[in-house]
Amino acid sequence: MYSLSDYWYHLPEEQIAQHPAENRDMSRLLCLDRKKGSTSHHLFREIETILRPDDLLVINNTRVIPARLKGHKESGGKVEILILDYAGGMAMQKDERYFECECMIRASKIPKPGTILRLGDHGRVKARVEGVGNAVFTVRFFFADNMDSFDDILESSGEIPLPPYIRRNDKTNKSKDQQEIEDKKNYQTVYATEKGAVAAPTAGLHFTESLMQSLAAKGIQFVNITLHVGYGTFVPVRVDDIREHHMHSEFFSIPQSSASAINTAKSEGRRVVAVGTTSVRTLEYATDSKGKVNAGCGKCDLFIYPGYQFKMVDAMITNFHLPESTLLMLVSAFSGRELILRAYDEAVDKKYRFFSYGDAMLLE
Repeated sequence: MYSLSDYWYHLPEEQIAQHPAENRDMSRLLCLDRKKGSTSHHLFREIETILRPDDLLVINNTRVIPARLKGHKESGGKVEILILDYAGGMAMQKDERYFECECMIRASKIPKPGTILRLGDHGRVKARVEGVGNAVFTVRFFFADNMDSFDDILESSGEIPLPPYIRRNDKTNKSKDQQEIEDKKNYQTVYATEKGAVAAPTAGLHFTESLMQSLAAKGIQFVNITLHVGYGTFVPVRVDDIREHHMHSEFFSIPQSSASAINTAKSEGRRVVAVGTTSVRTLEYATDSKGKVNAGCGKCDLFIYPGYQFKMVDAMITNFHLPESTLLMLVSAFSGRELILRAYDEAVDKKYRFFSYGDAMLLE
């Protein structure tokens, strides 16, 4: 149960979704009943008939930013930057002439503090490496005269940081620019409002505005929380004993109105259904020993693996996760490792599509 190899399963590469379903709510949905150990198969839009009329759905309203910037060192040599802590940088910004935040940098030679970078088209964005520690760089971005904010830099020069298993190729008739425009729309939930994530909370990608309206008309309640998904979600577990793994921390925020609605639902015996593992981790992190979720903000580094006792979440909607990933360990903690792996094997046999742009599960 604690060995990394316990969370391996075989997945044919062709079942890794490279593009989203043509219609978000037409993706497939595997429902797993934890008590009965049974599964059933549906289209995602049929979740309207599966959820209970008094369920409360907790959604993560984070918005993915165009966090990848490409360019070169002023002295020569290509570089690629990935913004890691947009929210932290925004909170700490004190000077309107520049923006400073933590980043990852990919380059043939590690840049030293003081290195000047030129990013975006024709190197129009200037940045400087301020410091480095534990492979994370502090980078200061300077605003040009025609740019009012760091958001302007990202919108003009940044790219959506798709997961490494999504590989764009020349098999489509679409240009790179066309694919980038489509990904900026597709790799975003319809309810995304709070900028700061470098990866989408992918369980939410299956919802459409019309489906949410239908669910609300049925009596199902939606509440917002925020967890800005970081690149740590893609970092592999590199220890044989999973209990030795350390999670990256991510900024979260729970409004008082959402906390009150969640606690009320719980006290009334209604189900709290988390949309995505990010919502699960945030709720569980913010729930106290008395079973009440607390409003507020901070950094969440909760690692959920088998043996964890859930305090708040009664059911969850989630995608299919990578072998040996912390996300697979989380759903295994919720539904049982053997049951989850059997369901995954069934999904493989039935040609479900996996990972970020793939199909979904309802665990209840």
